[in-house]
Amino acid sequence: MTISALAAGVAGGGLALHVFSAAIAAVRCRRGGRSVPVPAAAPPVAIVQPLCGVEPFSKETLASIFALDYPDYEIVFCVADAADPIAPIARRAMAAHPQIASRLLTGDDRVSANPKLNNVVKGWKAARRDWIVIADSNVLMPRDYIQRLLRRWRDDTGIVCAPPLGAQPENFAAEIECAFLNTYQARWQYSAEALGFGFAQGKTMLWRRDVLEAGGSIEALGAEIAEDAASTKLVHRAGLRAHLASPPSKQPLGVRRLRDVWARQVRWARLRRATFPLYFAPELVTTSLLTLAAAAIGGDEIGLTAPAALTLAAAIWYGAEAGLAAAAGWPLAWSSLLAWIARDLALPGLWFSGWMNARFVWRGNVMSADEETLVAEGPGGGAPG
Repeated sequence: MTISALAAGVAGGGLALHVFSAAIAAVRCRRGGRSVPVPAAAPPVAIVQPLCGVEPFSKETLASIFALDYPDYEIVFCVADAADPIAPIARRAMAAHPQIASRLLTGDDRVSANPKLNNVVKGWKAARRDWIVIADSNVLMPRDYIQRLLRRWRDDTGIVCAPPLGAQPENFAAEIECAFLNTYQARWQYSAEALGFGFAQGKTMLWRRDVLEAGGSIEALGAEIAEDAASTKLVHRAGLRAHLASPPSKQPLGVRRLRDVWARQVRWARLRRATFPLYFAPELVTTSLLTLAAAAIGGDEIGLTAPAALTLAAAIWYGAEAGLAAAAGWPLAWSSLLAWIARDLALPGLWFSGWMNARFVWRGNVMSADEETLVAEGPGGGAPG
């Protein structure tokens, strides 16, 4: 086999896999459709939400949690520091919605190296329901949020999650974050679930209390530096599966800084490498760079010059992403193409960073993905951003 023929095969395989994954995500996340109705026997549900600091969309996300179309749910807010400026904002939201059972708990239970988990422990133990949603503070919940989660529960389910969807980007850095969250990470998460490799995602996690209690209760999620990795492994040990609700949970972005976007992606890359190294290893080939380079080298096999083959491959690759974003109703503009290219150029650097270093900063906490220890303390306690 010639190098040209091998390259053509690599390019064809890469394009086929990319289009296939985009099609799966488009089916699961397509826009439109009516709201999911409340089930006839709607079980009581608790939503445990860790709070830490005031974020640009805190008022909107707090308003959404009180506007859910569900007959019986309670809200348990958790704040590590009683002096946190988000606390009075949460209390005002609670006072404005007295018809919804809600509480604000303060304190920090040091059960792990994970500040978010330490903040959540008290909420899990205080929740009075058998179905419990742990939801990050930057989730903008649709009115049928709880129904969408419950609808994905099956006999073999151990946890139901909803990946974060980047929404409301207000500058190019935020569009790059959308490029990572939406047509890349969400696409691969839904594809992996369809192929039987479902992973928990910490943005939203629906638990049935007995499942987590059987695995060691909420403290068991401290077995890994990331609670979603620990959740995945706990569920799999029980012979159960992680399922994904659709569409993903919206996370309004607003204005982002490039260095913050990079830092978040570095953190997640290092966590994935530390917790699932065998799955992290192939991520290097998920960038478009390998497929496009292979197309340029192998263009002769289909009678195209290198520039023509590269252009055709790029049109197919990014056309699939545009089709997914359009079908799902995700942010899509002419600048999205530049954001996708910037993301693909960054992916190799993130992959190498995941292998070369284990340290990262999470809300002021310097942590190590390998040692699972808190190296230097900071504010802690909230959602990962």
